[in-house]
Amino acid sequence: MEQKELTEKAIKLLKTLIATPSFSKEEDKTADAIQEWFKSLEIPFERMQNNIVARNKFWDNSKPTLLLNSHHDTVKPNKAYTKDPFNAHVEDGKLYGLGSNDAGGCLVSLLATFAHFYTLENASHNLLIVASAEEENAGEHSLRSLLPSLPKIDVAIVGEPTLMQLAIAEKGLIVFDAKVKGAPSHAAHPNNNNAIYNTIEVLEWFKNYRFEKTSEALGDVKMTVTQINAGTQHNVVPAQVELVIDVRVNDAYSNQEIASLLKNEAPCDLKERSLKLNSSKIDKNHALVQAGISLGRKTYGSPTLSDQAALSCQSLKLGPGDSTRSHSADEYIYLHEIEEGIDLYIKLLEKIL
Repeated sequence: MEQKELTEKAIKLLKTLIATPSFSKEEDKTADAIQEWFKSLEIPFERMQNNIVARNKFWDNSKPTLLLNSHHDTVKPNKAYTKDPFNAHVEDGKLYGLGSNDAGGCLVSLLATFAHFYTLENASHNLLIVASAEEENAGEHSLRSLLPSLPKIDVAIVGEPTLMQLAIAEKGLIVFDAKVKGAPSHAAHPNNNNAIYNTIEVLEWFKNYRFEKTSEALGDVKMTVTQINAGTQHNVVPAQVELVIDVRVNDAYSNQEIASLLKNEAPCDLKERSLKLNSSKIDKNHALVQAGISLGRKTYGSPTLSDQAALSCQSLKLGPGDSTRSHSADEYIYLHEIEEGIDLYIKLLEKIL
């Protein structure tokens, strides 16, 4: 099938995906739509929960495997939307709708690219594509759950909106729950151990703390207090204050190192929710990155999390659309971004395969 026709089919599929609600854990109908897309091209596939998996026609177990991956689940629309989030429509070259930018445009572009190379013989790599579910909530049936059932993956392209620039590293994430303790009392009586007042010093500590190691691609580790909760009524001093701390980890640390460091030094009780969302990277000299650079693409480090965190292999984040539009009101992607995305994905893989 010609590239132009594949691009038209990709955009048509994206409109269908936008019009089909697919919140994390509720993606069965968009999985159905992706199945039908593969059937229309007579490409065999497997369905694992709401994940759709396909392999290139001339799969060879002796060859390394290149994974193409993006997700078809979405967050829920926020209250600032002025347009129907499920009405896929084009205005001034923009395709509007929930999931258009994050990450529907990337997904359909990768699907079109996979279809373009599906029948390629004598390729240097096997091509494996996964249209994954539950990316937005890192759910139990997300890409991570599939990995034991998939062939060994040697390198991956993860489709997320990067303006088709090369995100060669991605920050990891640890969320901590913290408790600042004190003595409960009646508000009318003296109390020199008020948990809320004790929290002032703790907040200053988190605000001023600096991690020693920096990263060329990802910069410094970023730590932010994002939630605070305490008290039940006006005349009771609470026994403790609960905080939530969001830590974005660069590739100079493992998540375990960060957790050990903070739990040892922080002036409060800390407990991590999970250590599985590690930072990701790919060697700047990797053939995939060098191919992108030769096509005029620039490299950078991404502060946002994706399914890269589930992968142990080297991975590149690359896709049409702009990350700043993700989770925003009246989400959109330019049609020309999808067209250019498919074209660049194909040119990139032509240099690798």
